[in-house]
Amino acid sequence: MPPTVSVIVPTYNRAHSLPRTVESVLSQTLEDLELIIVDDASDDDTASVVDSYDDDRIRFFEHDENQGASAARNTGIEHAEGEYMAFLDSDDVWLPTKLEKQVLTLELRSDEWVAAYCKAETVHPGGQNPAIKWVTEFISRRNKAEGAEGGKELIGLVLSDDLHTSAGSTLIVKSEVVRKINGFDESFSRFQDPEFLIRVLKHGKLACVNETLLLRYETGSPSADSVAKADEHYRRTFAKEVEQLERQGIDVTGAHHYILARHFLNEGQLRTGFRYLRQSRKPEVRQLPGLLMNVYKGVRVNIG
Repeated sequence: MPPTVSVIVPTYNRAHSLPRTVESVLSQTLEDLELIIVDDASDDDTASVVDSYDDDRIRFFEHDENQGASAARNTGIEHAEGEYMAFLDSDDVWLPTKLEKQVLTLELRSDEWVAAYCKAETVHPGGQNPAIKWVTEFISRRNKAEGAEGGKELIGLVLSDDLHTSAGSTLIVKSEVVRKINGFDESFSRFQDPEFLIRVLKHGKLACVNETLLLRYETGSPSADSVAKADEHYRRTFAKEVEQLERQGIDVTGAHHYILARHFLNEGQLRTGFRYLRQSRKPEVRQLPGLLMNVYKGVRVNIG
């Protein structure tokens, strides 16, 4: 019998963090699963880490050349046999009931509900200032989109960066839908998770298990220039949707300028960062602690 869930984990040079990810999958209360690990041509001990596990639910595939996370996920999709597919980055951790609660949520609903996500908590390996953590968590509760459910009407929230599902590690989707939309778009090096989610939403509804069932590990940020290039590709891909939303008064472009402002400010490119900030949507109160931290870090980069 095929498994209920195929868990797809793309990985590249993360032999140090992969064990905690693997163990969080093998410890799921829903045991009827297969774990598909796709090594995107690592040059560390990834293969040895996988070989150390004696569990016949694990399937391991390797790329001869590095192709990117989207291609690695697609390799996993190609070999998946489960009724559902779930995705997990190789440095993140699921809490034990994650899959059980998501599968139950979908099975209790009608067929139009094709995917589910859950809440996530960010883990800072080097620690985080308790005061900053408390303020950020308190203010983030004002996010009206948190826990949102629905279908095509959520696309605007995703494109305007108001709904954060951490899709690359929270999402579980009916396999028939994943195959219908041809998996992940390999032209995306960034924003591949919301891009994938938007196409899922065009084929059915997204449910939410409104509990923290994912721990996301903070592992650094990509360069601001690479994010800007990827963001342009993302908005160009959904240009029609962006135009329709902006006619409705939803400032998608301004929201993306805010994303870019934070990346450039954080990197110390203050002039570029503030230029994007002037063109951005007005930050909400819940966003201010993060923005101020970006400015602080950028000033320190320039001083140092």
